[in-house]
Amino acid sequence: MSGEETRDGARRKNASRRGRGEAGADDRGARPSTARRELVENELYEHATRLFAERGFAGTSLQDIADALGITRPALYYYVKSKDELLAKLVTEVTNGPLDDLNELAARTDLDAVAKLRGVVEVIVGRRTAQPERFRLLIRSEAELPAELVEAYDEGRREVLATIAGIVEDGVRAGRFRPVDARVAALGVLGMCNWVAWWFHPGGRDSGESVVAQLADMAVGALQRPDGHVLDGEGPAAALKMLRQDLDHLERILDV
Repeated sequence: MSGEETRDGARRKNASRRGRGEAGADDRGARPSTARRELVENELYEHATRLFAERGFAGTSLQDIADALGITRPALYYYVKSKDELLAKLVTEVTNGPLDDLNELAARTDLDAVAKLRGVVEVIVGRRTAQPERFRLLIRSEAELPAELVEAYDEGRREVLATIAGIVEDGVRAGRFRPVDARVAALGVLGMCNWVAWWFHPGGRDSGESVVAQLADMAVGALQRPDGHVLDGEGPAAALKMLRQDLDHLERILDV
């Protein structure tokens, strides 16, 4: 047996022991730490995502996933009991992960609507550039999702859309954004962010950070009022005052 085969066998053995919660040579008697479990689970999700994409959900078995991960099938049960449970975890991670971050962002009182909108793009595009395969898998697997997962997935999408629309509405009321239909604007921002998963390739020409920054600028630029005009006060009177200012500006342009 070659040295490489020996090392590969040892890796599989250690991964199997890790999956069963057994200690390795350097940590006998220790229970798996949270960090270690998260590491193995993330690797599990990556292999499952790749196999589901290559073979389809129905064509992939738990044994295939265990083999790709380098552990036994009984060891895999330490992390997931069935394919349906694994798919449910992936759906929850893709939908509820950004939703939690967006709700926290929307609740902040130290940020205005412009900063929050930029944060929305950073959250969603950051996730799409980090794990584009997971989002693509979710979209391709919609027809295979159990009814309860479809309901949870749709509810998560509605909540994300409502959160973004709320930020846009706040920006319009504060005079930071142009008077637009908040829901339509939110759909546009969300569509732009989600589409990244279909064309972005990690390690490609553009870095994830540069894509996030550019799309955040585009989202803000599309909604922000020109010339940095802000509402002088609140309510209809302040809005009418700003509209008159905009009309004066347009008249000056037409006179030229």
